[in-house]
Amino acid sequence: MISRAHQLLALGQSIWLDFIRRGHLEDGGFDRDMNESGVVGVTSNPTIFQQAIAGSRDYDAAIAAGVERGLEGEPLYESLAIPDIQQACDHLRDVYVRSNGMDGRVSLEVSPRLANDTAATVAAAQRLHAAVSRENVMIKIPATRAGLPAITQTLSAGISVNVTLIFSVARYAEVMDAWMRGLEQLAARGGDPGSVRSVASFFVSRVDTKVDAAIEQRLATLPAGATERTELESLRGMAAVANARLAYAAFEATVAGTRFQALRARGAHVQRPLWASTSTKNPAYRDVLYVEELIGPDTVNTVPPATLVAYNDHGRLESRIRHDVAGAHRTFERLTALGVPVERLIGELEPEGVRSFEKSFDDLLAALETRRQERLAQRGSTR
Repeated sequence: MISRAHQLLALGQSIWLDFIRRGHLEDGGFDRDMNESGVVGVTSNPTIFQQAIAGSRDYDAAIAAGVERGLEGEPLYESLAIPDIQQACDHLRDVYVRSNGMDGRVSLEVSPRLANDTAATVAAAQRLHAAVSRENVMIKIPATRAGLPAITQTLSAGISVNVTLIFSVARYAEVMDAWMRGLEQLAARGGDPGSVRSVASFFVSRVDTKVDAAIEQRLATLPAGATERTELESLRGMAAVANARLAYAAFEATVAGTRFQALRARGAHVQRPLWASTSTKNPAYRDVLYVEELIGPDTVNTVPPATLVAYNDHGRLESRIRHDVAGAHRTFERLTALGVPVERLIGELEPEGVRSFEKSFDDLLAALETRRQERLAQRGSTR
């Protein structure tokens, strides 16, 4: 049986799994996701690895082996994460070959502690790319101010990049500039711009979480009979999809422009928008809202396991990303006019996202240190 996620490929969208865990890779679960559920790629981030490593016993033997080698902190973490990325790359190798490198990709993120350090980010990207040593790996670099030149430098070195933590259309325009600049520099040095791929991870559900909270705060200031109340209430759950549709319109305009067309003539591929954070956080909203509304050509949607199951069960197959772009503009205009500063609110999400990933990374390293101390104590008691 062909799943709904498989059928999305005909509409131009690839489904990547926003989840990785060693047990899932080794017990056949990931192969079933590929063969039966339509998964053609994998993304990871510090939160996913924190949940996988600290929240399971899958890594006990590997942690013990790392401690025996004298590893601790980030080197110990990387000794666990890199083999998972390698294994996922190997599982997806056939997909990578069949799609000519478009899919079959696995993403590994540089340390979130480097989000404001360009040089360190570039060095980490090159080191992690070499350590994984799989041509279908993508290195994730955040779209922070310091991350933008790191994106350019990493692509110009011939390394495929997943740009992460994009929230605003304005920042997304800068990301596309950084991407094309990297391809131009690669080509100027005699390299092949078609040898690298990139995706731009545009975060979705966090926008509604943020804006909906501001709508509630604004509603609380309005008297019961105020005419604005009904319109404000109707705008709940509208900002995230509107934001993504405006981003996609910016993408289409960019790749149709002369700058990218010159690169395309030299073999370059588009930097596909990747919709991230697409699980529905508000139970009042449809559980596949951020899949159904964002289907369209040259896109990726990276979904957690529960959203993948839900979409394959009852998701609609329809290309909707270009639907009512004028309405998306009106959504932003009306929110602003009604006292919800949507652009400012979205701008706050980038530093919040960086802090969230930093906390997950810190929590992960703290959990690993606890496990390391436990292992050292066990080793000492057996001597």
